[in-house]
Amino acid sequence: MFDSLASGTDTRFANKISHQIWDMKYRMKEADGTPVDLTVEDTWRRIARALASVEKDPGQWEDRFYAALEDFKYLPAGRITAGAGTGRAVTLFNCFVMGTIPDSMTGIFDNLKEAALTMQQGGGIGYDFSTIRPKGAEVKGVAADASGPLSFMDVWDAMCRTIMSAGSRRGAMMATMRCDHPDIEAFIEAKRDPLRLRMFNLSVLVTDTFMEAVKADGSWDLVFKGRVYKTVEARGLWDKIMRATFGYAEPGVIFIDRINKMNNLGYLETISATNPCGEQPLPPYGACLLGSINLARLVKNPFTPEAEIDLGALDELVRTAVRMMDNVVDASRFPLPQQEAEAKAKRRIGLGVTGLADALLLVGLRYGSEEAAVRTETWMKAIARSSYLASVDLAKEKGAFQFFDAEKYLASGNMMQMDDDVRAAVREHGIRNALLTSIAPTGTISLYAGNVSSGIEPVFAYAYKRKVLLPDGSRTEEEVVDYAVQLWRELHGDAPLPAHFVSAQTLAPLDHVRMQAAAQKWIDSSISKTINCPEDISFEDFVEIYMAAFDAGCKGCTTYRPNEVTGSVLSVETAKKEEQKPAALLPRDLSHPMPRHEALEGRTYKLKWEENAYYITVNDILDEAGVRRPFEVFINTKDVAAQSWIAALTLMISAVFRRGGDVSFVAEELQGVFDARGGQFLPGKGYVKSLVAAIGDVIDGHMREIGFIAGGRKLTKAELAEAKAAGQGAAAVPDLGRARAQRDGCPDYGNCDVVVENGCKTCKQCGWSACS
Repeated sequence: MFDSLASGTDTRFANKISHQIWDMKYRMKEADGTPVDLTVEDTWRRIARALASVEKDPGQWEDRFYAALEDFKYLPAGRITAGAGTGRAVTLFNCFVMGTIPDSMTGIFDNLKEAALTMQQGGGIGYDFSTIRPKGAEVKGVAADASGPLSFMDVWDAMCRTIMSAGSRRGAMMATMRCDHPDIEAFIEAKRDPLRLRMFNLSVLVTDTFMEAVKADGSWDLVFKGRVYKTVEARGLWDKIMRATFGYAEPGVIFIDRINKMNNLGYLETISATNPCGEQPLPPYGACLLGSINLARLVKNPFTPEAEIDLGALDELVRTAVRMMDNVVDASRFPLPQQEAEAKAKRRIGLGVTGLADALLLVGLRYGSEEAAVRTETWMKAIARSSYLASVDLAKEKGAFQFFDAEKYLASGNMMQMDDDVRAAVREHGIRNALLTSIAPTGTISLYAGNVSSGIEPVFAYAYKRKVLLPDGSRTEEEVVDYAVQLWRELHGDAPLPAHFVSAQTLAPLDHVRMQAAAQKWIDSSISKTINCPEDISFEDFVEIYMAAFDAGCKGCTTYRPNEVTGSVLSVETAKKEEQKPAALLPRDLSHPMPRHEALEGRTYKLKWEENAYYITVNDILDEAGVRRPFEVFINTKDVAAQSWIAALTLMISAVFRRGGDVSFVAEELQGVFDARGGQFLPGKGYVKSLVAAIGDVIDGHMREIGFIAGGRKLTKAELAEAKAAGQGAAAVPDLGRARAQRDGCPDYGNCDVVVENGCKTCKQCGWSACS
């Protein structure tokens, strides 16, 4: 334990990283940054008090809720932890699927407005774009052809960027499309362009009929409103999905018929979309909140033959967590009244787990083994039983959910496999929450809870280095150790880790599938899970993963394979080698600017912004290492109002360039500038949020074109040979960490180690997550 960096001492945190996550993301503070929560106990008390406040007797429940939160045993999702009891106008719900998009211009833009309002409060949203007519279809009454759903997805993407740029929580969206929509092939290929639809996760809604056609090598009709637009080979379309996912990790696959068949509310609703990470299939305007049981904290006698989950403690904790989550439905605000009505009518909650892999390690089982899968299924069934029985008790006390119909409910979805005593209790008393279980991404809250393994994922790395921001603004590098490894060290010192300590780096993909299927059996919603694949996996073996997931009863499948478009996952410390710095980044005396030559080579770019033209000239120099680098910038324009600030801007940029070193940050900083009056769309660029950002794009493009930073054009063999001969070869070596960070959205460009876990990109260095 360590002394808190806050006022007073807080010994609950196992390391500085966990404390930092709490301080940055979950600690309540005044508008000026003054802490309200002085310790994490204050945070737990704030949450417990807020969720107990909706009870008839709050005092009876506050201490029980606090006990569940204490020592990170029950982990409400980040929105609850950060927002409950703060009095702020925020939603405590994580997941939303928006209303069905009408096939009309008015309806489409009404839905866009609803999406903006939801994202403004921090909700992640999902949409099914299958309801929009395909590209080229007739638009009656206006003598025009439809632009298709992908064109409107571009508009959604720009809206999300605008909301994020305005200072709101990072937007997260899921777009789905049916496998029989006429534009499905364009949807599959959409993210081959690394700059398009970056605010979206994409998933294809795959039907059982389609999978049968794939296996039978049959034909497949692409249809919209009864009209067949095209007939393709089913296996050929499946191959396109697989090739895209193999090449750049999207789209994912959702087995939509299975989701609807296994839905407890199948008699009442049809699902066609999920939240951004896929663990919550939801109907139109569906909303769900999340929370996780920390299994690693419930293991008795770890690393001994008697090691096991304390099932009594698990039952009590689950029952308390269900009550807390049910209370969130009443305590939360909602972005839209339709979402509030849907949530309160069905009272969906998504209770899941985190620390599964660590719990398996503590009881001596190898993640991915058949024995581990059996144990996982046993634990998940125990959680399901306790959840449903707790919800029955709540129904006795507070009433069943609005649309409860005993006969229809017991004959649908997950209820069909429930034990007889649970079914009998539901029949007699009803049930408070229509659906209760889900396994969500837990990257940030798992780190906050002592770096337990995330969700049901394997341990990604047992130890890695992470930058820690200190109160004075400086950074220090700390080792982050997995919870099970830390406990092993405390009990066994430097003794080698047992053989069953496996990680995502060494697991076979089908081991992932086995674990996902084992957990899915007792989860009534779905699971956020990423199957990490080696870069050199064959395409045939890759396709087998998806077929195995379908045959094993999974509701979806998401894989991640390192590739040129999305980059590579985190490199483990033991596998890292000393990297030679590019010549452009070699240290030099920065106290004096580089001398200017009489003549410099450069390029001039024309930028059109609103009614004015701006001519941007970037001149380059060969530095001491013979590397071409930007040296100065000039901007000419007839826009009189802009001339003074442009002159100042170019003087400052040029001064920085002339000092040498890695100056690529200049373009990054400019690209991040947001104009409150709004940006505009530029050809080939999409939405650009300000004139300054557009200038940054030009400078960034120039630096890439000359090979100073990654992402520029590839050199020809002759150019590469010439560059090497001139000592410039290192300048063309991509800075993959920075390039990946810019692409994935991590704000800490210089310290980016992005991994994909639970279907969610997360930076292990700065704590940034695409899902929180």
